[in-house]
Amino acid sequence: MIYDITKPTPPEMPNLGKGLEAQRLLLSQTSKDMFEPEHPMLYSPLGSKISGAEFQYPSGQWLEPCGQIRLLCADSGNNKGQHSLLVEAIMREERHSDLQEIKNYLEWQKSYKATNKRDKPAEQDLCIHVLPSDTTRPGYLKAQMAAEKHGGYTTFIDLPEAVMLDNLCGGHKQMTQILRLIHDRQRYQALRATVDGITGSAVLRTNISMASNPTDIRKFLKYNLLDGTLGRIAFSYKPRSEKRDPRIPKIGKFDEGFYQELDHYLARLTLCKGRYVIPQLNKVCQHLAAEICEYADLTDNDIMWDMAKRSIVASFKAGCVMWALNNMVWTRSMSDMVEWLTWRGIWSVWAVMGDMLQKDSDTGTAEGGKTGPANMLDSIEGNTFNEQQLDALRNRLGKPTGAASKKQLSVWSARGFIEYSAQTGLYTKTEAYLNRTR
Repeated sequence: MIYDITKPTPPEMPNLGKGLEAQRLLLSQTSKDMFEPEHPMLYSPLGSKISGAEFQYPSGQWLEPCGQIRLLCADSGNNKGQHSLLVEAIMREERHSDLQEIKNYLEWQKSYKATNKRDKPAEQDLCIHVLPSDTTRPGYLKAQMAAEKHGGYTTFIDLPEAVMLDNLCGGHKQMTQILRLIHDRQRYQALRATVDGITGSAVLRTNISMASNPTDIRKFLKYNLLDGTLGRIAFSYKPRSEKRDPRIPKIGKFDEGFYQELDHYLARLTLCKGRYVIPQLNKVCQHLAAEICEYADLTDNDIMWDMAKRSIVASFKAGCVMWALNNMVWTRSMSDMVEWLTWRGIWSVWAVMGDMLQKDSDTGTAEGGKTGPANMLDSIEGNTFNEQQLDALRNRLGKPTGAASKKQLSVWSARGFIEYSAQTGLYTKTEAYLNRTR
């Protein structure tokens, strides 16, 4: 295992090496304490600038960089607002065209109201790329229908608070349905009985970035832990610093030189069209799947395993954006970053929601109180143990014993983590396991 997610501190971000110059440029405009939590959030607005391109996932499925739903979670006053500055820098060209589009639409509305019934002009499509944070579900469907009609471009929405998803999705009960369609790039269809209702159909190509604090997001998602909603949201959690820093965090200047250099990279995203296979990225995803499966076996945790599969998909889409930003060239630094994004995302979910995922009940404390599930084999003291020791450990963790313990020992033996001695009746941790990369 490369990253240990059982620690209270997040996995350390690797260096922004060759091929990650665009990300380094963007993060140079944030304060140092936001480098790591902000980095995963960049791929939602950046990915929305790619339209008309598909990338083959290791499963054989063709995916677009849309459907990224990313959450920046930190305590109030912990610099989450810096994310909006980077969003505006990335999406400023789309903002400019959207303002003109809205102006034209408002002029059509005036003309429509002023004209008699017989001569009323046909309704004008409202082609907006950056949706307002206060967008209703009918308005969202209307925007997606226009996007599909005009080339199937990807829309983007930045929500200052995650609870605003309810407005976008038409209520909390519908949130799971709409987020599922967005994440999986599915078609949303609505039939309304009234003339004023929005009836239509569109494939949802949208990226979402949003912010929240641990207390609010735990309350907001407490009934959506195991219905697929939580797994489709890529968390980036910034824990509260143990030491109070009196210095005011400094951000970049966002000067003309920065924008000129940034535009050089963003142009590569808008020019990315067609179907692509990135063998190096697929290899990283296969490796991650094997690592996470191994970790799930060591922790005997199916919830973590189920959610981690979608973490790989989110990192795959981020990897596609990295590749396009680097002029369609893959580097080792990008492989390291895809791995880090996956493990940091898993760590973030468990840091905020860990106790709720274990209990699947009340909201508990203000924060998760846990990081990733503990490695049970490491939790057994010494290198030699018997089945009764594993039973005792599983008992403390609230897991079933007996047949469940025997199954876990069988999995560990098959993976080469342990060896059994029939003479002593003891299990021994193998040298390969003890010397594995962490």
